[in-house]
Amino acid sequence: MGEVDQSFIQAVEHRPKLTIIEAQGIPLIDLSIPDTQLLVSQVGDACANWGFFQVINHGVPAILREKLEFASKSFFALPKEEKLMVRRNESNPFGYYDTELTKNVRDWKEVFDFTVENPTILPASPEPDDKELIELVNYWPANPKNFREACEEYAQEMTKLSYKLIELLALSLGLEANRFNEFFRESTSRLRLNYYPPCPVPGLVLGVGQHKDGGGLTILYQDNVGGLEVKRKTDGEWIRVKPTPNAYIINVGDVIQVWSNDKYESVEHRAMVNPAKERFSIPFFFDPSHSTTVKPLHELTNDENPAKFKAYNWGKFLMNRKRSNFKKLAVENIQTYHFRVSE
Repeated sequence: MGEVDQSFIQAVEHRPKLTIIEAQGIPLIDLSIPDTQLLVSQVGDACANWGFFQVINHGVPAILREKLEFASKSFFALPKEEKLMVRRNESNPFGYYDTELTKNVRDWKEVFDFTVENPTILPASPEPDDKELIELVNYWPANPKNFREACEEYAQEMTKLSYKLIELLALSLGLEANRFNEFFRESTSRLRLNYYPPCPVPGLVLGVGQHKDGGGLTILYQDNVGGLEVKRKTDGEWIRVKPTPNAYIINVGDVIQVWSNDKYESVEHRAMVNPAKERFSIPFFFDPSHSTTVKPLHELTNDENPAKFKAYNWGKFLMNRKRSNFKKLAVENIQTYHFRVSE
């Protein structure tokens, strides 16, 4: 990534300002407090007002995250030809990749993706009439030696934390605690290792372009370099989320927005680059089973508050969405708002 070719350059309106606005007032929730009602209230307020929050005392052993951080750094430090041996492709989206696009612009990053359910079941294509299913499996590199073990151990802890959070979120909506759990059996959840090399033109490119996450919940760990920016709901300003030691950043995805019938809005975010330092982050995407029909929950709709979205199949949506990771599309890639009911 030594040369900055045009594929990286953001449109003028999406280029980042180099003056940083540090986020103030981001909810920081201590998951160890014994008062469940207080936790539920804090999660509900955070989802409604911010779309994201941070959690501490979450129960994920720091040693497992540190082990994965070390494995991640070791993997991305390998020679390019060795990383390409586990390169993902259009038939299997798991593995190493360094030319990903967000909104048709190339991201300044390298990634390694793996699925939590191995294999993961997904539709063979995004076409509505194609009923064929496929099994996707992980590609594991030969080096570093403990890479697979570190990935799988950490993913198990992320899954546990996700269920804890999704149950608090359900309670905050006035639902039964396990209301969402059924949707995540045989999930399509995945974990990503991100590497952002130093970039000589931080005002022209982004590590990840602005986007909303299409799935359920995202749990992000970012190193102390930082770079995550979130579009503030009150004024549309991009604000920097300063890393908090041993904390995770949680954001609700589009699926939660649809299930909650717009009560909890998915938040737009992006990743900045750094001109001097390399940066690492580890997002976990907690996503439903491919067979899940995503639509506003009947408990949260009525005559006064009718469904704001048409139903869609998560697996088909996901396969459609993945097309834009590999090639520039002539049209905008599918988004949740395409299913919004016109008023």
